[in-house]
Amino acid sequence: MNKAYGVLRPNQSFHLAVSGGHQIWVTDSGNPHGLPVILLHGGPGGGLSPYGRRLYDPERYRIIQFDQRGCGDSLPYCELTHNTTADGIADIEAIAAHLGINQWVVAGGSWGVTLALAYAQQYPQRVMGLILRGVFLARDKDLDWLYGGGAGRVFPDYWAPFTDFVGGLTGTALLSAYYEALMGDDEVHRMSAAVHWVQWETHCMALLPNPKANAEAKVLKTSLPMACISSHFMLHRCFLQENQLVDNMSKIAHIPAYIVHGRYDMVCPADNAYDVAQVWPAAELDIVREAGHTEKEPGITDALLRASHRLAERLGVPSGQA
Repeated sequence: MNKAYGVLRPNQSFHLAVSGGHQIWVTDSGNPHGLPVILLHGGPGGGLSPYGRRLYDPERYRIIQFDQRGCGDSLPYCELTHNTTADGIADIEAIAAHLGINQWVVAGGSWGVTLALAYAQQYPQRVMGLILRGVFLARDKDLDWLYGGGAGRVFPDYWAPFTDFVGGLTGTALLSAYYEALMGDDEVHRMSAAVHWVQWETHCMALLPNPKANAEAKVLKTSLPMACISSHFMLHRCFLQENQLVDNMSKIAHIPAYIVHGRYDMVCPADNAYDVAQVWPAAELDIVREAGHTEKEPGITDALLRASHRLAERLGVPSGQA
């Protein structure tokens, strides 16, 4: 089984001014003359993952990452104004223009898949290929699974405290109640809402239990933007029309893609990936046994490494060359 490359430090990192007064934090790693790939993180609000860049051969790829609006090292912190899917798409274009990149590979995980598909469908001429992990399509049934009680049937012991915090509400009512709490003036209640939100999602992430889930959720620098930005996007159905991404697959059906999905993904059930693959002739679907949602699970890491190697070869970039 393939293991991730060693720790890779960026060649450059910088703030890039974009619309609405935002400044997004961008990192540029790997081979400056390599095949460019932009990695889109999850959440929304999760922030870039240094581990993510370790899934790409640093001799083969130029690896671009950025903290999406309001999270990570982007400014202003936890800002929801001018923070939509359309803004995220525009920011990807702004990064390409700033770096002088005309075409690139687009990769994403979870919400990053949503953004990657939306971007590719709007700018197919920019996209050489896609690598997607843990497909989230932002349909009503996808939101209902995570916030309406579907995943709660698998994790009733984690679902109970998540819903109890808002008086037992589920679905859209739960999203509204959490959003109200997170936007409120009571700082203690606000922080508690963020912790409950992130604990629920973290407990659903991996196939094997994460003993650090509760402690990690209490790191408010990361949990607060994750909860605030996620609830903002989910309440607005990620600013997409119902089934928009599947309905528009014909726009990118010709673009090569590798889709990696854990068999036991409890955040985004595997039928999400299957539905996309059925209408994407140029895509290959790899459903990984003994895996959940996260890129750090051994089976997912192995599959993503193989996908990045195979896509580079498919695009005519031999190992160690660009």
